[in-house]
Amino acid sequence: MGLNVPGLIATVGFYVAVLATGIWASKRAKAKTTTGTVTEVALLGGRTINLAVGIFTMTATWVGGGFILGIAEAVYSPQKGLAWALMPAYYSVSFIIGGLFFAKPMRERKYVTMMDPFQIKYGKTVAALMVIPAIIVDVLWVACTLMALGGTISTILDMPYVYSVVLSAAVAIVYTLLGGLYSVAYTDVIQLILIFIALWLCVPFILLNPIPLDISLTAFNHTYQPPWTGRVETQDICKWLDDFLVLSVGALGFQCFHQRTLSSSSAAKAQITCFAAALMILILGIPSVLIGAVAASTDWNQTDYGAPSPYERGEAYGILPICLQYLAPPYVSIIGIAAVAAAVMSSTDSGLISSTSMFSSNIYKNIRKEASDREIQWVIRIAVIVTGVVGTSLTFLDNSILGLWVLGADVGYCVILPQLICVLFCPVSNGYGAGAGYFLGILLRILSGEPLILLPPVIHFPGGQIIDGVYIQQAPVRTVAMLFTLLCVLFFSYLFQQLFRRHLLPQRWDVFGVSNTMAPKLDQASSIADGETVTMMSPSDNSALESSQTKVEENTRL
Repeated sequence: MGLNVPGLIATVGFYVAVLATGIWASKRAKAKTTTGTVTEVALLGGRTINLAVGIFTMTATWVGGGFILGIAEAVYSPQKGLAWALMPAYYSVSFIIGGLFFAKPMRERKYVTMMDPFQIKYGKTVAALMVIPAIIVDVLWVACTLMALGGTISTILDMPYVYSVVLSAAVAIVYTLLGGLYSVAYTDVIQLILIFIALWLCVPFILLNPIPLDISLTAFNHTYQPPWTGRVETQDICKWLDDFLVLSVGALGFQCFHQRTLSSSSAAKAQITCFAAALMILILGIPSVLIGAVAASTDWNQTDYGAPSPYERGEAYGILPICLQYLAPPYVSIIGIAAVAAAVMSSTDSGLISSTSMFSSNIYKNIRKEASDREIQWVIRIAVIVTGVVGTSLTFLDNSILGLWVLGADVGYCVILPQLICVLFCPVSNGYGAGAGYFLGILLRILSGEPLILLPPVIHFPGGQIIDGVYIQQAPVRTVAMLFTLLCVLFFSYLFQQLFRRHLLPQRWDVFGVSNTMAPKLDQASSIADGETVTMMSPSDNSALESSQTKVEENTRL
C-alpha cells in the first residue's frame, strides 16, 4: 500500500488548524488584562479560564490517545474484555471524588501546582522529591499519547511511525510554547469537539460492515475468540479492584487534573468543572468500546488484513486504527485519524504544561529565588521542549499503549496520592513522615514486581501463581503499596513528633522544624514525671493548673 495522500493532506490540515488556534490563544493571553503573576498567566491562564472552556479542557485532557486506543485494545484482547476496560467509569469516579474533596480546598488556597502544599508544609527538599515521580507520570503520559497517534497514522496513511510521532510532538510543543495554558485550553475545545464528531461518525460504518458478526451475539458466546464482554474470575477479583482504584482514585495524583481546577476562576466553578467532565467522559468512551467489540467479532481472514489476527501478531495495541483501515471506507478512516490526532494533541500538551509547571515553580524558583519573569519564561520553554523530547523518545521503547497508561497511573497512585492526602487532610503529617513514606513506599512497590517493565517480584504476596517460571502477583499489590505509604507517613510523622516533643531527640537535629510547632499546649494531654499526673485543661483553667502543680509537689515530697 502506498502513501495515503488524501489522508496526509487532511492530517496536515488538522495540524495547521490546531496550530492556528494555539497562536490565536497565545495572542489572546497577551492581550488579556490579568492581575496574576507571570507564572500564573503562563501555567494557569491567570486563573481566568471560564466554566465552558474549563469543562472542555478537563475532559479533553483525559480523553487522549491512550484513552481511545487503550479502551479498544482492552475490549478486543481475549484475556481482558469489557470487564477490564471500564476506564471511562474509572475517570468519572475520579472527577467526582476530586470535585467533592480536592478542588475546593486547593483552589481556595490559590496553589499554583499540587506540589505547593508540600513546599509550604514540609519545605523545599521534600517538595522537590515529590516532583520527581510527578514528572515521570507526565513523561509517560506524553509517550503513551504520542504512541497512539504514531500507530494510527502509520497504519492508515502508511507513513513511517517515526515521522508521525515527531511531527505530532513538534506541533504540540510549538503551540504550548507560544501560549502556555491559554493555548492548551482553547485548542482542547477544538480538539474535543472533533473527537466527539469524528468518533461517532466512524462507529456506524464499522458496525454495519458485513464481515463482523453482530456484537450482541459475540458478547456472551465464544466465536472467533472469547466473549468481548470479558469476565472477572474469582482469583482475579483483587487484581480487578486494584486496577479500578489505580485508574480512578490514582488519577487524583496527576498534576494535569489539579492544574485544571486551579486555573478556574473560582472554587465553585472548579467543582462544577469536575462534575460536568465526569458525565462527558462516559459518553466519549462508548465509541472505543464498540470498535473493540467489533474487532473481537471479526474473522480477520475475510478482510484485506488477513490471518493471523491482530492479537496473534502482537498488534492488539493498534486495533482501533486497524478497524478504521480495514472495516471502514477510506474517507471514514481519514476522519478517524483526525479524532485520534485530536485526542493525542489534547493530552500531549497537557503533559507538557503539567511537568513544566512543577519544575519551574517547585524546583527552579527555589534554586533561583531572584530569577526574573523573563528568566522564568525561558525556563518554562526549555522544560516544555525537554519533556517533549524525552516523552517522544520513550515511544520507541515499548509497543503497549495500555501498558504505559497503567504504569503512569501506578506511579501517581502508589507514590503521589497518599502523600497528597496526608499533606491536605492530616494535620499530624510532617517532613519526617513524608520522607519515610516516600522511600519505604517506593521500595515496597519495587520489591512487589511489575510485569509491564519485566521487573520480577522479590516479595511474594499470597494467592499468586508461577507462570513460565515467573511469580505473578494476584494480590492488589499497588493498593497495598499505596496504603503502606499512607500509614508510613502518619506513623513516622507521629513518631518524630513525639520524639522531639518529649525531648528524646535534641532540637538541633530537627531539620524540618517540628519542635518549633510542637510545643505542648495547655489544652493537650501532658505527662509529668515523678508522680505522673495527666490532665486535660484549657488555657483559662488556672484552678486546674494550680491543683495539678500542688499534687505534683505533694507526690515529690512523699
